[in-house]
Amino acid sequence: EIMIPAGDIVPGDVCLLGLGDKVPADLRLTSVSNLATGEAALTGEAVPIDKTTDSIPVEGGLDPEQVPLGDRKNMGYSATLVSVGSGIGIAISTGDFTQIGTINRLVNQTETIKTDVLKQIDLVSKYLFICICTMCLATFFTAFFYSETYKSKVLDSINIALVCAVAMVPEGLEAIVTLTYSYAVKVMASQNAIVRALPAVETLGSVTVICSDKTGTLTQNIMSLTAFVTSNARYKNDVDAAERVPMNFVRDDSYLVERAQHDLKKSGSEILADGPNNPQGRRGKDPSFHFTTDSLHTTDQPNQAGKVASPDDNFPVKEGESPTQEWIQSALSCGVLCSKCVLGEGGGRAGEIGNPTELSILRASYFCGIDIEELKNDCPIVAEVPFSSDYKFMATVHEPAASDNAPAGKLVAYVKGAPDRMVKQCKFQAKGGVAGEENVEPVNEDYWIEQIAILSSHGLRVLGLCRAFIDKDSVNVGDNLGPEFVTGRPEGKWLTMVGLCAIMDPPRPECVQAIKEAHGAGVRVAMITGDHKDTATAIGHMLGIVDENFSEAVTGPELDAMSDEELCEVVLTHNVFARASPQNKIRIVKALQAKGEVTSMTGDGVNDAPALKAANMGVAMGKEGTDVAREASEMILADDNFATIVFAVKQGRVVWDNLRKVLLVNTPINNSQGLSVLLGLLVSLPNTPITAIQILYSNFICAVTLGFVTAIEPAEDGIMIIPPRRVGKRLIGRFLFLRIVIGTCLLTGCVVGSAIIINSHSRYDYLDVEEPGKGRLQMMRACAFNVLDFGAMSVMLSARFAYNSSVHPRAFMGNPAAVGSIVIVTILQLVLTYVPGLNSFVFGMRGLDWFGWVLVLCSMVLVFAVMEIEKAIRRSLKAKGADTDDRTTPFFTDGSSAPPGAAAMTMPKGASKLNLQELNH
Repeated sequence: EIMIPAGDIVPGDVCLLGLGDKVPADLRLTSVSNLATGEAALTGEAVPIDKTTDSIPVEGGLDPEQVPLGDRKNMGYSATLVSVGSGIGIAISTGDFTQIGTINRLVNQTETIKTDVLKQIDLVSKYLFICICTMCLATFFTAFFYSETYKSKVLDSINIALVCAVAMVPEGLEAIVTLTYSYAVKVMASQNAIVRALPAVETLGSVTVICSDKTGTLTQNIMSLTAFVTSNARYKNDVDAAERVPMNFVRDDSYLVERAQHDLKKSGSEILADGPNNPQGRRGKDPSFHFTTDSLHTTDQPNQAGKVASPDDNFPVKEGESPTQEWIQSALSCGVLCSKCVLGEGGGRAGEIGNPTELSILRASYFCGIDIEELKNDCPIVAEVPFSSDYKFMATVHEPAASDNAPAGKLVAYVKGAPDRMVKQCKFQAKGGVAGEENVEPVNEDYWIEQIAILSSHGLRVLGLCRAFIDKDSVNVGDNLGPEFVTGRPEGKWLTMVGLCAIMDPPRPECVQAIKEAHGAGVRVAMITGDHKDTATAIGHMLGIVDENFSEAVTGPELDAMSDEELCEVVLTHNVFARASPQNKIRIVKALQAKGEVTSMTGDGVNDAPALKAANMGVAMGKEGTDVAREASEMILADDNFATIVFAVKQGRVVWDNLRKVLLVNTPINNSQGLSVLLGLLVSLPNTPITAIQILYSNFICAVTLGFVTAIEPAEDGIMIIPPRRVGKRLIGRFLFLRIVIGTCLLTGCVVGSAIIINSHSRYDYLDVEEPGKGRLQMMRACAFNVLDFGAMSVMLSARFAYNSSVHPRAFMGNPAAVGSIVIVTILQLVLTYVPGLNSFVFGMRGLDWFGWVLVLCSMVLVFAVMEIEKAIRRSLKAKGADTDDRTTPFFTDGSSAPPGAAAMTMPKGASKLNLQELNH
């Protein structure tokens, strides 16, 4: 026995494992001594897996390679930790050939999809390069062959051409685009959405399908008592309650009174197979709910069997009223006292100990105002039957409380367990759940069996609560009783059924509204879970994911049996995927992408990494996720909350809109500078209307400052009531291109026009006398410079809103940067125009007189008015149904927006043999 580095192990080596060791390779175990390994990072299973050396039976027709990892209990996996015991195993694979290595290869082989903005910025850059080169050449030839000032002067013509190039190169655009992304990332981080790659922000805005886990993302990840059924009534518990009052329990006889629609015609055994009370558990896992139901034999007339046994509608309270705290304590005391669980601080999860299902009853009692510790102290335990999965119940014997109405000399026995087993042991039922021997009646087994079926059909875990009185001398203090205490009594059936607890992990309240908002925005929400079909369907109904258009769930085994073509059709007709495995997840992503959908996928485990990498937008969990999942994702949810994804989608749309607004502000400024140089030569101005330093200032200071306003614009009204943008849609569509052309022409015309007026107006003849050849040129450049930058303010104010009129106070509201930028640019313009030396020596201009400011003001009004008239026309066209958003017209597209089809569903090498553990969700 020697110790060697894990990297030196080769297949065939015999490895010894001890407590705390990291498994160095995939091992076939040959000897185990109470060995259990923690495989949460690999499989998502939080509980250490007990290991054996026995061979694993393979179901008929199943390839051994496809046996889920959770079933391979004679294997130890590389990178997992030994939690308990020791063992010996033979290395069968190392490095990239291990299960964890396979995942690593899948992640590395899965190509990261380039975002639309990155593609289009590349395309815009090509167009800009062509335009700039064309303008440079045109300016050079115009100066060299046409201009009286530069004619036949090669160096001067080259210099003026370079001025044109400097003018048209958008030096500040890159900074503004980065600011746009950075600001969006900051906003999303404040709402618990952490973006790992700036361009990924934009992808969110184009998402058409959000594929989400269930547990902890769509649900609260807290098992909660949602309903309590007695012999004559149903009580609904407010699972979102914050106050500890009995009013959280309300009688509602219409709540879950019938089987779920999809289970109306099913037998009890069929309901059991698809529900959370199934003893088989999920594929590859033991059931996490220990009180599972073995069999459920319902009658041929479920509606008749489901009728209440006691028709007194006002006992103990009327419909819509809340029972007293004493009744709640009496009804739920079995779940509270017959439990070793410890409730978390303030009824939450922090510090809780025990099974989540049992804790739900303690939590409901706590929020109804019951003092859990006081109840346990008042009713000390005398003896108990510990829980075992063999008989699926536990029992405790207590000193009775005053509310138990116990006869003298009696103890109270509480039995909690699988509901079908509890019904078989019951002779009586408590009328209305009220304690006391005077309130019992013969049990109606058909009624209780049908209630179990009804609750199971809605995806609820069901627990039966029973009680009975026994003589004090029949047990001794501290007795550790066996199951025969409950099932082997000489009198046979002897318990009294108090009621059924219906338990589930309820949806997050904010997710219901978030999903509604997503649907309004044209975004589908799909739920992928490892949970049972009925549970997934029930949660889907509550969240609004399951509706008349997407009415059914499909399971992982059903997906496994489908071809790629069949799967491509199924992903368009189903929103709920139950009992799904990680390889199902990546196939769903590929199928959606093959049908032209832009997908966002959530995940938390190492096994989710390939799907996260393959999705257009991978979203990892911040609380429960693994580092590998986070590394493979573009965004991390710090609160593991689905509503955060919808908020991020909204911000993604804002980023897209703001990028377009930034282009609308910056591009006309740059274009008009270059065109002003060229047009100035064509109209025979004595020199360029603006200097190179003025151009650089306008690019770096004015354009960036004004562009920053549009970069941080808040969402416009209605941004989440329009469909996602079309795949392949360009940043610069038809109407944005038209607006850029209009803005460019207006600014160019105003700059050159003002220069012509100053150059030809007689009021400036005195400058020709004071400073011949210089004074009038400086005044012309001062006017043109201010016309350009103040005109840019008009473009910015109009660009703030895509359709809404800016001839409104809103133009200066909603974004503090709007007013701030105008003030900053105005002050800078005045300083540059009037500070001696700075204006003449650096910027080549002089102080502007009142006539020049009139030209500046008129230019501002003209630019603003024309831009708003165009917007009004476009608004009118949209109202008439015109496609003013390029949702259908592929302007500037390359034809790559067509769905690739099922043929594109190529899986990374190795994925076909990767059969990881079922999801926890």
